[in-house]
Amino acid sequence: MFKYPCLSIDLTVIESNTRNLIQLCKERGVDPVGITKLTCGAPEVAQAMIAGGISIIGDSRIENLKKQKNIPIKKMLLRLPAISEAREVVRYADISLNSEQNTLQALSDIAVEENKIHEIIIMHDLGDLREGCFNKEDTFQLARKVLSLPGLKLTGIGSNLACYGGVEPTNKNQNDLIHIAEDIEKDLNIKFSVISGASSSGLFLLAAGELPARINQLRLGASLIMGIGLNDDPIPETSQQAMKLQVEVIEIKEKPSVPINSTALDAFGNKPVFVDRGDRKRAICAIGKQDIDISEITPDDEDIIVIGGSSDHLILDISDSKENHNVGGIISFSLSYGGVLQCMTSEFVHKNYICK
Repeated sequence: MFKYPCLSIDLTVIESNTRNLIQLCKERGVDPVGITKLTCGAPEVAQAMIAGGISIIGDSRIENLKKQKNIPIKKMLLRLPAISEAREVVRYADISLNSEQNTLQALSDIAVEENKIHEIIIMHDLGDLREGCFNKEDTFQLARKVLSLPGLKLTGIGSNLACYGGVEPTNKNQNDLIHIAEDIEKDLNIKFSVISGASSSGLFLLAAGELPARINQLRLGASLIMGIGLNDDPIPETSQQAMKLQVEVIEIKEKPSVPINSTALDAFGNKPVFVDRGDRKRAICAIGKQDIDISEITPDDEDIIVIGGSSDHLILDISDSKENHNVGGIISFSLSYGGVLQCMTSEFVHKNYICK
């Protein structure tokens, strides 16, 4: 018997999405990395991606890569390493993305001590203003630093787009990254094996045939798991049905749609606003804002209205629903990217991995 609330994760869909997108990538010379951070590094999801053809798994947190330590595949740490976790980075990740010389020194010291070679992708900021050196010369200096340190291997250069500043991958900014890479190669007499252009946001550029040929890596997470890319738009040949939230109804009552003499702030310090629809049939479900931002969920039953919620309660208007909802029944929701991440993070949302 399932426990609720429950996030159902269809591994068959994730494997199929992965297989279809790998085919698209391989046709254009791109070897994607499968990113599991959306699912908190769930080994089940990593295995589904591997079954679909992924050869490198990436995640933003060492804690998540630890969960995958027994999976025999190359692993990448996405978030810039903290110096305090350098030992674990070298131990659990084969590759990391870097932008700080002091961090590189710490990784080198540990790699030598552990008798390992740790691969480095240096990050250049193309304008999204998250991680990476903003000035070209700083990126050059970072590359020189990697080459000077024992225990490290300079594998490539990369950039992040559309995660913070909303800067989308374009033919121009991807070529800008290539030009910087080629200048470094010429200056240092090396050849990068990887130019990592973007995340799932770069897939539409790839599909349109506008991704420059030397971009040979994309870091794909949301596209493999949820079938979405730039601006959360659906990606052709993928399914958006891998993730479903199911919650249990714990009360059904007919009540007014406006509280009586509402004057106080709610539990989160906000002044609530209500729409007067008269007396309505309302359902309370056993999930709340402690688990998920309720603006991130959409009922599969289009006739249900999400009214609001508190820390532990979700309140729905089910008056117009054609379904016969009862206490103890289950109501299903689709989720945004943020909604999936919150549910995966909450220990109070049970996870059900489905393999058809």
